[in-house]
Order: sequence, then C-alpha cells, then structure tokens
Amino acid sequence: MAIATVDPTTGQTLKTFEALTDAELEDRLARAAAAFASYRKTSYEERAAWTRRAADLLEDDAEQLAELLTTEMGKTLKAARAEVAKCATGLRYYAEHAPAMLADVPADAPDVKASRAFTRYQPLGVVLAVMPWNYPLWQAMRFAAPALMAGNVGLLKHASNVPQSALYMEELFRRAGFPADVFQTLLIGSNKVEKVLRDRRVVAATLTGSTPAGKAVAATAGDELKPTVLELGGSDPFVVMPSADLAKAAEVATTARCQNNGQSCIAAKRFIVHADVYEEFSLLFSAAFEEQVLGDPRDAATTIGPLATEQGREDVEELVQDAIAKGAHVLVGGKRPDGPGWFYPPTLLEGITQDMRMYAEEVFGPVAQLHKVSSLDEALQLANDSEFGLGSNIWTNDAAEAEQFVNEVEAGMAFVNGMTTSYPELPFGGIKTSGYGRELADLGIREFCNAKTVWVG
Repeated sequence: MAIATVDPTTGQTLKTFEALTDAELEDRLARAAAAFASYRKTSYEERAAWTRRAADLLEDDAEQLAELLTTEMGKTLKAARAEVAKCATGLRYYAEHAPAMLADVPADAPDVKASRAFTRYQPLGVVLAVMPWNYPLWQAMRFAAPALMAGNVGLLKHASNVPQSALYMEELFRRAGFPADVFQTLLIGSNKVEKVLRDRRVVAATLTGSTPAGKAVAATAGDELKPTVLELGGSDPFVVMPSADLAKAAEVATTARCQNNGQSCIAAKRFIVHADVYEEFSLLFSAAFEEQVLGDPRDAATTIGPLATEQGREDVEELVQDAIAKGAHVLVGGKRPDGPGWFYPPTLLEGITQDMRMYAEEVFGPVAQLHKVSSLDEALQLANDSEFGLGSNIWTNDAAEAEQFVNEVEAGMAFVNGMTTSYPELPFGGIKTSGYGRELADLGIREFCNAKTVWVG
C-alpha cells in the first residue's frame, strides 16, 4: 500500500510520501537507542512538563488537526475535534499520575529476611508501536503518553493512509520539548515491521489492528522473546433485557454502532435483544438508523462520513451481500450510494445465521445485526459464541442480571447501561483473538516496564 493521504470523501490522492530507505531506517534505530540511554535518566518532573506542553500544543492546533483527521480518514469534524481533546486529556492524566503509578511498591521486608524489599518499575527501552488509521491520534497517543512518561522511547509505524497524522505526532513531541529522537515516526510499509521488531535495539512492541496483523507481530516477537501488547478486532455484543430503558438503549446503540463511521474495534456490532422487547426495540433502533445523515464529514449536519478506504467499503459490502444472499432481512440501508467517495449507509439486518460470514467476522462499517433471544442465558451463549472478546454491553435495570452478565460474558470489558469506550483511568483490552495485555490506567503504563525486585539485607 502506498504511503499517501487519499481523501475518502472524494477518492482523490492529495499527497504521497516516500518510504524510508534501509539506510534511513538504520539511522532512525540508532538514534532511538542513543536517545534512550539519556532519556531514561530524566526525572518524572521533566517528563511531566514536556507532556503537559504537548497537551497545550494539541489544543492550540485543534482546529487544523481536526481538519487533517477528517481529510485523511473521513471522520466527521465533530468526531475529529473530540479525538484531539481526548488526546490532550490522556497526556495530562499521565503527566499527573505516572509518578504514583510507577512508585516503588514495598514488600513486607521481615517476611523475606530483609531490611528493605520492594518492586521498582523501570523503562524497558525502545518500543515499536504499530498503529491503525481509525483513530489516527488517540490510538497512537494512548501508547505514547504512558510509554514516554515511564521513560521509554517510541517508534511509531502508523497506517500508510494517515501519514500526515503520523508525522504530526513526531513533530508534536519535538515542539513540546522532549529530547531529540525520543519519539520518531517511521514511514515504512508493513513489510518492514518484522525487520524493525527483530532489531536488537527494539525491546518490545504494541499493535492495534486486525487479528492477522496481531498474529504476525506476536509470532515475530515470540521468536525474539520480546513482550507485546495486542489490541485487535472485536464484534462486541450489546444485550437488551426487558427492564431496560428502551428509548435510551436504542439511542446509545445507534451511537455505539455508528461512531467513527462504524469503524471502531469497540463499536457494538451484535445487538442481542430479549423477545419480550424485541419488536419495540427494533422499531426504535430502525428509526434511529433512518435518521442518520450520510454525507460530507465537514458538514455539521452529517453524522456518518465515508469509510476510510475503498477496500474497506468493499469488505463491508461483501459481508452484507453474503448475509442477504443467505436469507438475512434488511431493515435499514444495505445498498451503497452512487457518486464519488467511499460511502456506505447505516445498515440494520436481522435473521443472521451461523452460515453467514458476518456471524463470525467483524464488520468494520456502520452495519448492525439484530438477534432475538428468550433469556439472559441464551443471550450470554450467543454473546460468547465468538472468537472475539473485546468489549461488551448490557442494558438492564435488574441488578442480578447485570451481575450475571459481568461475571459470565467473555470479554476484556463489560459496560452496564452504557456504551463501551476508553478512559485513561480504566484498563483497555481484550481476550481471545481480540488480543492480550492492557492499555491505559496503571496496567497500561506498567506493560513496558521492568518490574524489578529489590532486596536489601
């Protein structure tokens, strides 16, 4: 795939970039290793000051940056502005809390026959981050903020269709005052990821992306005995029970599915509704889907912009047509519009069966599937009948049902009467083929630290 900015609203290529040569890549790796040798010795106070400055700069750049995100991957300007703001929040969160998260953790010294004993968290070194295009800044920032505050050095291999967003990240940290080469963007193709990960100067990796991409990185890292964090695909269940506030559930369900033009790993995708309220919820959900406005993401009236790539739209369309051909019923949408750009309408299907591809595969676009069940046990069985295990949702006002769902759903995250989302304060990640490890919160910053045991006699 060429490294280029292609406007998904028009399909026009706006700017292309040359990939790094092998010599240029070697220079970047050498500079990263040299930077870590000194950066690891900086204080939390210094790192926090640079991190807060980065947050300030983000806010100063917010409007032009939002326009860039919309241009490169098609999200609405409203969503782009929210993404920029979230990045600033994440930076400030780690600037404030990293010192406490990484403070020495004392043990009971007498029990281990020591005068002092504790765990000290120290940075690992140069970490490779392989990031996707759907949240060009936030996905990269939720790695960068904790990693840099911990004293690590970052190398960003971003998706090839968001090169200007990737280059902005490097420029941001440089402008904020971080020492040279502490955070670098590598304009390389996916075919160079293995080379970088196998380099002895790179000590760990994190990837957000597809399950196949995660398997490839995990295989290489495993061969090299290097730690990884993987946040991969998802097909999140959204369970609606009879006691739920159906109007609110349908409203949030629409946002949960259509956010970011339907291109989110934690978007609710499988809507599992109790038979007692299925018809009512279906009508509310269909009406909300019908009200969505597909159009230019720069238009304030638009709620859903184009999909980010032409291939992405083809993938979504194939899954929808496969379901229709095998008997699924289209309640809303289902047919792509004519004209330029990679638009696909909000689509709602029911009658999904196991022989349809979308039953098992992730649909990365504004397509929702409705399922009818007769009990919470049946809902959980269907929810867990997936290779994915990222986020999950239940809507109920029955405390026992909520507790059963939280205990039994096979997912890294469970949200009750709300939409799965990410907060700097909460760990983020999945199980099964949705990946392993955690981003954000204290678990996230410790993923790329050496938990060093210290014993003093």
